[in-house]
Amino acid sequence: MMSVSTSRSRPDWPWLLFAALLCTQLWAAHAAAFFLHEYAHSFVAWAAGWKANPFALNYAHPTLKVFLMQMGINQNVDEGSIFASGHGPTAAIIAGAGMIVGNGLLSYPLSRLGYSVARKHDQRNWGLFSYWCTVASIGNFIDYVPVRTFTLEGDMGSIQRGFGWSPWTVIVVLGIPIAAAMTYFFLKIEPASLTWLFPNSVPQRTIAVLVTGFVLFGFYGAAGLPEGAQYRIEFPLFPYACFYRSSPWHRGFLFKGVPLWRFRQISNVKRARYLSGQVSEKPVCWMFRLIRRYV
Repeated sequence: MMSVSTSRSRPDWPWLLFAALLCTQLWAAHAAAFFLHEYAHSFVAWAAGWKANPFALNYAHPTLKVFLMQMGINQNVDEGSIFASGHGPTAAIIAGAGMIVGNGLLSYPLSRLGYSVARKHDQRNWGLFSYWCTVASIGNFIDYVPVRTFTLEGDMGSIQRGFGWSPWTVIVVLGIPIAAAMTYFFLKIEPASLTWLFPNSVPQRTIAVLVTGFVLFGFYGAAGLPEGAQYRIEFPLFPYACFYRSSPWHRGFLFKGVPLWRFRQISNVKRARYLSGQVSEKPVCWMFRLIRRYV
């Protein structure tokens, strides 16, 4: 019996082109979301009168790491002087502008608009790039909430200090819309996008799914790992400890009977002692040791 070649047996892209698109588009999508994030900080600081030139980022010394991941480039805003002048809420607004304005109001909706235009004109190359820009935008959300929520420095620390919020307030105010965006992405955007982008090639679609998960939870979700701070290294492991205890073979034994409200209660006490100088240990360091003890 003679075999008939159909479109279903062919990959959506030649494998070499697919690999090239994957590498270049991931890099470009991350760079686009990153610079929109940093320029949002800078422009809001300029609009508030705390910066002379909104385009003057700290571009860092050019290295391969800076080129590939933009590590070392930052908003170049002196938040210390803003806090010192008594304008804490302004500093908090500037700190939150990167994620909220740069990614929430710019990179995310623009990526969805780009995807819609690409699909309308059946331009799968541009559609794939728009999809990765959406992934990078969602990744920037995860990068800050919940991964950096319990840090006492950086943008999340400035938001807490400027507004007088606890990390748990940040989790509620910013975490709920981020959780909604993630849920919509996994239930609607990802399956619909990858079905259209890879209608015939299951292997390429599978690779896209795996890369999406790695980018969101490996690259952005563990963004604190390269920075070297102990509490940023340990906090990304918190969800994995929770997952371990909530998995089917441990269901009903979450933290061996220690309720989650207990972690919140201890966190508030430890945080107050750290800020007052009574203890030198950053709160999330002891939190992870507590998880290890009970898990």
